[in-house]
Amino acid sequence: MAFDMSQVQRGARNRRTPYHEAAQKHDPKGYTVYNHMYFPIRFSSFEAEFDALLNGVTLWDVAVERCLEIGGPDGFRFAQLLTPRDLSACAVGQAKYVLICDSDGGIVNDPVMTRMDENTFWFALASSDALLFARGLRNAYPGLDVTIREADVAPLQVQGPKSKDVMSKLVGPEILDLRYYFWTESKIAGAPVVITRTGWTSEVGYEVYLTDTTKGVEVYDAIMDAGAEFGIVPTGPSDIRRIEGAIFNWGADMTYENNPIELGLDRLIDWDLENDAVVSLAALRSIQEHGVERRINGVELDGDRFPELNNLKWPIVDGGQEIGKVTSAIYSPRLQRNIGFAWLPVERSTLGERVTVETEWGSRTGTVVEMPFVDPSKQIPVS
Repeated sequence: MAFDMSQVQRGARNRRTPYHEAAQKHDPKGYTVYNHMYFPIRFSSFEAEFDALLNGVTLWDVAVERCLEIGGPDGFRFAQLLTPRDLSACAVGQAKYVLICDSDGGIVNDPVMTRMDENTFWFALASSDALLFARGLRNAYPGLDVTIREADVAPLQVQGPKSKDVMSKLVGPEILDLRYYFWTESKIAGAPVVITRTGWTSEVGYEVYLTDTTKGVEVYDAIMDAGAEFGIVPTGPSDIRRIEGAIFNWGADMTYENNPIELGLDRLIDWDLENDAVVSLAALRSIQEHGVERRINGVELDGDRFPELNNLKWPIVDGGQEIGKVTSAIYSPRLQRNIGFAWLPVERSTLGERVTVETEWGSRTGTVVEMPFVDPSKQIPVS
């Protein structure tokens, strides 16, 4: 018997985003729970939303990406403890994609971090317990004067090739001068916002962080009104586009059991930092020295098109033994094939390697290929 989602218990423990009431006007087709908040996953078909993202402009409520705020006189030093990426290279007004890693090198989260002032940092979190991790870590450094909290801010994403038109209409043409991975302050519908040139789509786009969360309906409606002439549509996350762009999803494609080197993200480790500046750096040096046993790979899967994103992590088998797993997989209408991510032993992580994958829709053959599947130099989001 198919599982009935209406049996999922609701209650005050799961919060609504400031945009929840505004989004109801557009008939969301489903929700998940993310960082203890209701998260709309789609308003139309996944392929229709993918098409809107590629050719038009979309609005996506990502207020579920709760911002871990690190501040106080020792905010810089504590924030650096969390990540092996050198934060001194991030100017006030800039953002960076970073990894929060534990003392064994495991990835606790992979947020976009924005430096708000010399000692204040926002980490826009994937669904996890990174806030509790940071609060626990503070106990190991009682001499640091630091504040750790969930900032009361609510991001939205305006994404796609026409996002520049919408944002220019909303806040003025000067927004077009905002560089990739930088932020500025403005107002939308009279409400204060922080606007970044970032997104989780591999497309051109902006994120709008509302800092007066009582104004969620007004800001959401203002963006939809401004975007009407450009065909704006509300959407959920485009898993098709993020898999094409090799954007990993914490909790699905990686967890604290994985480290940056296995993921091929060692570019996010600044080896010149001192070990005592970062809780994970000594472990990462050891992992780098001894090597890893597994890696994540791009994979194409044969057979009929997958009807949706996978609901389970699929085993990769060889001779009756599980040797790996496919974590995310979906059909790309642009590439006209099924694509995904596959964890495999290092010796099997070679281009052209063929493996057997037990999917929800039967056994398929997967072939290891290069990723990203589209725009490997990442020129689209920078443009």
